[in-house]
Amino acid sequence: MLEKYLDKIEFESYDDFIENFKINVPDNFNFGYDIVDEWARIEPDKKALLWVNDRGEEHQFTFADIKRESDKAASFFTSLGIGHGDMVMLILKRRFQFWIAITALHKIGATVIPATHLLTEKDIVYRCNAATIKAIVAVGDPIVIDHILKAKAKSPSVEHYISIGPIVPDGWHDFNRGLEEAPQFVRPKHPNTNDDISLMYFTSGTTGEPKMVAHDFTYPLGHIITAKYWHNLNENSLHLTLADTGWGKAVWGKYYGQWIVGANVFVYDFEHFEPVDVLEMIHKYHITSFCAPPTVFRFLIREDLTKYDLSSLKYCTIAGEALNPSVFEQWYKLTGIKLMEGFGQTETTLTVATYPYINPKPGSMGRKGPEYDIDLLTADGRSAEDGEQGEIVIHTDRHRPVGLFREYYRDPELTRSVYHDNLYHTGDVAWRDEDGYYWFIGRIDDVIKSSGYRIGPFEVESALMTHPAVVECAVTGVPDDIRGQVVKATIVLAADYKDKKSPELIKEIQDHVKRTTAPYKYPRVVEFVDELPKTISGKIRRVDIRNNNK
Repeated sequence: MLEKYLDKIEFESYDDFIENFKINVPDNFNFGYDIVDEWARIEPDKKALLWVNDRGEEHQFTFADIKRESDKAASFFTSLGIGHGDMVMLILKRRFQFWIAITALHKIGATVIPATHLLTEKDIVYRCNAATIKAIVAVGDPIVIDHILKAKAKSPSVEHYISIGPIVPDGWHDFNRGLEEAPQFVRPKHPNTNDDISLMYFTSGTTGEPKMVAHDFTYPLGHIITAKYWHNLNENSLHLTLADTGWGKAVWGKYYGQWIVGANVFVYDFEHFEPVDVLEMIHKYHITSFCAPPTVFRFLIREDLTKYDLSSLKYCTIAGEALNPSVFEQWYKLTGIKLMEGFGQTETTLTVATYPYINPKPGSMGRKGPEYDIDLLTADGRSAEDGEQGEIVIHTDRHRPVGLFREYYRDPELTRSVYHDNLYHTGDVAWRDEDGYYWFIGRIDDVIKSSGYRIGPFEVESALMTHPAVVECAVTGVPDDIRGQVVKATIVLAADYKDKKSPELIKEIQDHVKRTTAPYKYPRVVEFVDELPKTISGKIRRVDIRNNNK
């Protein structure tokens, strides 16, 4: 399959990869037809999706299965009047119907809006009106259904409500019955062009209302790099990415690139995360590669890994937030596997990563990839020198990366504010070492300026996380008359330390940071809390902490 889209697939070195990697984008590319149906044609029994839930149910889908079921779903959606350009929101948790529905919607040229089941009534109303959503396909969960029903009166654009069960409210369509009764699917003559919007995410945002990030139909091809050259997958891989289908991480790690490569995607459908259950899945099903955010690995390394046979696991990748070096070292000590970090945004595909051709540096995002012309821009508009902090920007004058977002939907002003003059501003700050490795500092708004120093929250948080008392933390700046700002650490304590809150513990933590990183970075203010404010995607809302600091 890759031969259709790449002139060269295997590379001898990182330099060879950077210089000679090129994606060939065909006209009117459609993931449903060109990838799913093509695999079904040339290798119908090829394994595509191994779905397992926390009740012991499992189902292995082949590509022929996915083609058949997505054709039925496409016919069902068409019968409801859903077609090219229509906005359809999917709230499906980790149910296997997500893969059927999104493939079907691609086939008819509709726009898919994946969304989390954590959305409240207010969140749903905002999304429906901002994007003029025509249909919602949801899991028949009591809480999810309740929020959607409460939002209904304030969401006039929604014409169809569809449930995959078990609850199907009165007046809703039954997705499963719709597939059973659907007539034979007739492929549209012109389902899409490359420039049409195929996928749209509402970013959870650490400030303000979510933005609508629109991607075109070529976006899946940008994830060839994600799956083949970061996850290091092949046709024999059984790959697990831990992510709910409401987040961009799902299509990054368990759909587009993985199926282009021909890997079998493992989906563990659970209601409550338990580290031992994930380890049991790897053990029982002989999973070969695994990707999860650092938080998951922080939980896994606290378990007794000797109880599980993890010998099938050959490769592990990590993304979603910056990786603390201590987590890298402990996972490597326990498993012998190095965590290969990657960085990207909802607006992009993978931009910086630790590829198989390079050795990881614990705490570094890795090196730039072949699709993105990356630079670091200082506050005064210069290209940053090695060792100097700067905003990560992407030049597009010579090449527009496959996978870079088209726009913030219906907000040209916001789009121009970050993407103009062939330069996309990510809003993320990093520095680059002499070997070309990038090190994450934080969002521009999160950088602390104290006594002339620029201090990134992540480097202080990494130091804090190596203290046994600290389970989770967030570092922000507190206004100070003399220094401008001082560093504040907001900390969630480990269970063994919750009754030991004291000035002595604060000093112990402060001294630990002084020893672990540069002394000027230590937190002069320390606050203990039961939990940190977070977005619905789990990202820490430092803006809320900063507002409380004023």
